[in-house]
Amino acid sequence: MAFRDTRIARRLIAPLVAAGMAMSLASCAARPASDDAAAGGSQSASTGSVAVFTPSDGVTLSGDTPLNKWTKFVPELTAALKKAGVAKKRIETTSSDSLDKQSRDVQDFVVDRVSATSSGDAAATTIVIAPVTSPDDTVRQYGDYVDQQVGSSSDGTSGTSDDQTLQDAESRLRSALTLARENGMHVVMLAGSLDGFRPDVYVRMSTAEEIGRVQATKMVDKLDLEKASTDNPKNIEVLLACTPASGDDGNAEACADGDGAAFAAETFRGAWSVLQPYFKSGQAVSPSGTLDKDTGSDDWRSVAFSSAEDDDVAAQLRERLSMDGKGKPQTHTRIDGVIAMNDHTAALVAKELGELGYTGSAADINPSITISGIVENITGKKDLQRDKVPDPIKAPEEQAGTTDADGQKAADEANSRWPIITGYGAYVDSMPLIVSGQQWMTALEDRAALAQDTATVCVKLNAGETVSRNTLSFVSPGKVDGVNVPTVSEDLVAVSASNLKTALIDPGYITPADAGL
Repeated sequence: MAFRDTRIARRLIAPLVAAGMAMSLASCAARPASDDAAAGGSQSASTGSVAVFTPSDGVTLSGDTPLNKWTKFVPELTAALKKAGVAKKRIETTSSDSLDKQSRDVQDFVVDRVSATSSGDAAATTIVIAPVTSPDDTVRQYGDYVDQQVGSSSDGTSGTSDDQTLQDAESRLRSALTLARENGMHVVMLAGSLDGFRPDVYVRMSTAEEIGRVQATKMVDKLDLEKASTDNPKNIEVLLACTPASGDDGNAEACADGDGAAFAAETFRGAWSVLQPYFKSGQAVSPSGTLDKDTGSDDWRSVAFSSAEDDDVAAQLRERLSMDGKGKPQTHTRIDGVIAMNDHTAALVAKELGELGYTGSAADINPSITISGIVENITGKKDLQRDKVPDPIKAPEEQAGTTDADGQKAADEANSRWPIITGYGAYVDSMPLIVSGQQWMTALEDRAALAQDTATVCVKLNAGETVSRNTLSFVSPGKVDGVNVPTVSEDLVAVSASNLKTALIDPGYITPADAGL
């Protein structure tokens, strides 16, 4: 059956609903569940059926490829479901390139399942859905799993036929999922929410706040800001690229409208929650003056810039460092750390720093770590020891005096040293930068763990069990659209050269060749 309007579907299946619900509830009550089955035990009727609906993979403007893609997650989830005992023939996967198509696909599935239930061909069913959202071009650079609400858009349009199509699709999807729950099916939502609908379980992947916080945390640790002197503070810049509105003149205020702006604001809030104490104490400063002790958690516009082209990132970095980039500069502005927010921006920052004459790599921050040592660590031949290197109390130029030629040379050399650069997304193209030390770290979702968690939840729901923190360690109380919903979550995985092998190569996320080895 393929009814294209939920209201029509409701009228046609109304006589079947009551019987379907009774059979579904009886089915759930008659299925004893066990942790063994949920953890991958023998196949049984209690494992039921699972239908997975995900967006078609998004495409980044640069052509870079982040590891957090839906085409990577679905096979892992399918394998985890099979291991948990769900029969292959009872696992359906569907990808959609628009919310309109996804809503129709889900509606068709729900109507078919209700009909099957009423005819006696019943099996406990869980729908796993990652709603198709509309991230703008910059948000898309963080990968496919970022938390977004259905209908989120930053294009600034309103009152168009596209808007009406989107509203119709939202309504259709909401009605279809509500109909599913009314008939005993369960709904697990991945990395996205739908206004006015409460799922049985929500699987949170990465939020904008978490993305900012993990980078700032690793920056603080690597630069050892706790021990930084106010007489020799660390110089840190936060680059927050956002998509310009149509007709934008390059002003960062153009990023102030839409959900893309909300994402940027949350990303900054996460980073600033970690960095703010060090700027207040004077242990960290911003060479450009975009951040200071008075900066608040809502002042994201101070570091935001409109990024329509790759050259915009380079221009912004040159402006922050007061360098025009024309030929080899005579002097450099000291920069110890750059939070680039995503790997696309991080790669452009690394490229521009090279053109501006900055030298070395992140490994230079700790002389006990060499590039050859990094390679040996990745290939499993050597462990890295990361002892902190204490900074002098005074900055190099203050120790030597500006009139001392040798001292000035030492200061210039110190100022041109390569900074710590952080990103997010674990782009395959960025792996060689991680190995070489040009980019210090990236981060990504723990895709394998999230797939396993989701499979466990599906089996428990199909078996009629409660999903809560009391029964599963990876579940915690959470809210979706302001309503309490059991929430699955895993910590983000931070990756640098020291753990790239164990975090990405050993699990099979990338190959040694991807890392340039």
